[in-house]
Order: sequence, then structure tokens, then C-alpha cells
Amino acid sequence: MGDFLFKDGQTVVFVGDSITDCGRRGPDALYGNGYVKLAVDLITAKYPERRITFLNEGIGGNTVEDLRNRWHDDVLRHRPDWVSVMVGINDLHRVLRGDPAGVPPEKYRRLYRECLELTKEKTGANLILLDPFYISTDTDTGSFRSRVLSFISEYIAVVWELAEEFGAVHVRTHEKFQELLRYFPPDRFCPEPVHPNMSGHMVIAYSLLEKLDWR
Repeated sequence: MGDFLFKDGQTVVFVGDSITDCGRRGPDALYGNGYVKLAVDLITAKYPERRITFLNEGIGGNTVEDLRNRWHDDVLRHRPDWVSVMVGINDLHRVLRGDPAGVPPEKYRRLYRECLELTKEKTGANLILLDPFYISTDTDTGSFRSRVLSFISEYIAVVWELAEEFGAVHVRTHEKFQELLRYFPPDRFCPEPVHPNMSGHMVIAYSLLEKLDWR
């Protein structure tokens, strides 16, 4: 049995899009009402003696380009010991819809790598990378959902590549949801494929904590 990876006195920054944000800038401040809040509460309950500072810097609608543009102010200035990143679904959605703000896979790789390089150079923080995910089983009807499921593999491949390159803790969220969809319908975890309900957020939090040796 390993020791939980977040240590006493450390600072942890969670950054990403709406799945990370989850209302943390409104009535559900400071952590939102999603996987970040669940993870923070479970860590606090299990390790109350560890004085860990948690920061949620998710912003709904963000792509990796948005993260790159705010990386100094919202990540580096906190001097974190850990940085947890989940981003990608807005990047690919906008590409498929022909939106100029879309971020295709090669640009996604470049900007994501820049964020991680800056983190290592400026803070030396440990990294946690969560795969973007899509909670659907529609793989072959030619619908928009089936196109997303086909395209998301290219973004996930980038995260896998970067996780290996930077020695990051890698949380395979899409893989986990696809495994669960063998036993449950999608709406058990999500009213639509992008934004999880509380059960879906618990899956993310559990998958994250499992990788951090929370037990």
C-alpha cells in the first residue's frame, strides 16, 4: 500500500473547463459542486492532519488555448506543488462545428505542452492529467455524438503522450466511463455526454483519488 501523494503543507491547483469549474465562481465557491469538491472533501475526511491548500481554477467554456493565456495568473502565481488539468472537449467540439475558436489536435498538443513546460520550469510542480471524456455509446449512427466519440481519441492520445513525456499521474477518465457504460445507461452519469451529474463527478473523483493512493 502506497502513501497518499499529497503531502502536508502542499498546494494543489485544479484547472480546466466547466467540468472543473462547476459553479466555483458563484454560489458554490470555492471548489464548485463537482469532482474537485468531492475530491477535496474526501481528502479532508481521510487526512485531516495534512494542511493542504486546494484551489479550483476551472472556467466554463475554456479550451487549452484559454488555459495557456491565463496559465501565469491562474496557475503559476500560486506556486503549486501539484497541478491537475482536464481540458479538451470544447477544443474538439468547436473544431467539429467549424468554429474558428476550435483547437485541432496538433495545436492542442503544442499549447498543452507549453503549459506543462512552463509549470515544470517555473514551479517544478507534479502534474496530474485527466483525459477528456464523452459519456455516450453512439459510435456508428453518423450523428454528431458518434463523430465526437471518433474524434476524441485523437485528443486522448495527446494526453497519454504528454503524461508519459512529463511523468504525470494519468487519470483515464474516458476509459473508465466507457467501462461503466457496459453496465449502466449513459444518463446514470450524465444528462448529456459532456456535463456529469453527481454520480458522474464521483466517478471522476474516485478515479483521481485512486491514482493518488488515497485509501
